[in-house]
Amino acid sequence: MPTILIIEDEARMRRLLELDLAEAGLDTLSAPDAEAALGLLRKEQVDLVLTDLKLPGMTGLEFLQAAKRAHAALPVIVMTAYGTIETAVEAMKAGAADYVLKPFSLAEIRMVVEKELASGRLREENRALREALGQRYDYPNVIARSAKMQEVLALVERVAPTPSTILLGGESGVGKDLIARLIHQRSSRAAGPFIKINSTAIPENLLESELFGYEKGAFTGAAAAKPGKFELADKGTLFLDEIGDVPPPTQVKLLRVLQEREFERLGGTRIIKVDVRLIAATNRDLRAALEQGTFREDLYYRLNVVPIDIPPLREHKEDIPDLVNLFLARHSQKSAKALTGVTPEALRKLTDFHWPGNVRELENIIERACALAPMQSGLAAGPVLEAADIHLDSARPASPGTAQPLLPEGKTLDQWEDEIILEAYRRANGNKSQAARLLGLSRNALRYRLEKIGIPDSE
Repeated sequence: MPTILIIEDEARMRRLLELDLAEAGLDTLSAPDAEAALGLLRKEQVDLVLTDLKLPGMTGLEFLQAAKRAHAALPVIVMTAYGTIETAVEAMKAGAADYVLKPFSLAEIRMVVEKELASGRLREENRALREALGQRYDYPNVIARSAKMQEVLALVERVAPTPSTILLGGESGVGKDLIARLIHQRSSRAAGPFIKINSTAIPENLLESELFGYEKGAFTGAAAAKPGKFELADKGTLFLDEIGDVPPPTQVKLLRVLQEREFERLGGTRIIKVDVRLIAATNRDLRAALEQGTFREDLYYRLNVVPIDIPPLREHKEDIPDLVNLFLARHSQKSAKALTGVTPEALRKLTDFHWPGNVRELENIIERACALAPMQSGLAAGPVLEAADIHLDSARPASPGTAQPLLPEGKTLDQWEDEIILEAYRRANGNKSQAARLLGLSRNALRYRLEKIGIPDSE
């Protein structure tokens, strides 16, 4: 609760301000003069000062200057009579956050104080966010040199210590499992269990019993009671992958656990209470599932407390070299081949690929390259992987009657468009007007596209 220091020599006015601000849910301290107020600032934690400018002894302006020297970020609101507005302006120049002219209503004072407190909170949040985004995060086995992945890690660092439920989004293979484990390791629950369950890996009729457990005799074959994943994850973290595939009946029980932290086992009546932090993940658009009626809206908002979207690999390709080195070290050791890197041509081949399977697909390609690298006398033929050793997954051949793909393999529409624009620019020897005619574009449209690619307008 914020604490307001009131400095007012008139006892009746001081008491009115104390009562009104206390009614607004604020703690108050008060002093009849500036000297007493400075003594309180040395001993107490104060969030905002409300001071009269006309005080006995040290003036309010002198107090403001002294307070700012000791606490530069402390907001100070000054109260002054209408006839001394010049003094109020002088106080603003000295660092006052705002001023109120006497006579004033208590509602006006309350509004100014609440506005300044809200502004202070916003400034603090912005400062913390700038610090978080400006800091570089580095964790073992987590490759995140790119700005987009650094933003993900900055969010992880901020939310991991909190008890909030987290919803991880992103395409298949982007590393949601890795981020979920990192959140657990950076939380106060790190000493507790980390339990993972994949909704799509379990038959729909067995998912409820896997999550919540069952009692003996709950169904045919239930010869003994068995705890579910929520019980096993007590005092720890439960990572529920592919949350979008949870069937509606199980969604109801899941909502109850999130709301009340309790449930019954399948076939049981005993209420079991748990302390579990839930991290859910999905590669589906849950909002589309809401519209289709396959996912409960109340459960969605319970899960989506802190959403973290992990970008696909094609949006942070600057991480590919480090990922390649990580996977190469991992799989060259398994395949007993002394591979230490890749050639520039091989790396270019990997960087130019579209990676529909994301980081998981990249690791599979590197593992395949390590396994298939030629051997000489029990060792790899060379210390590095060549471009010929990189076997990318080709598109499946189209069956008769199936439309042929419009784009070259491994290319996005943006990539293909950029290549065509650059080729026209090369053919025109850098003449923008000629290149625009080749492409059927206006010169301004071409200049815009070239600037997006990274070729500045020389004019």
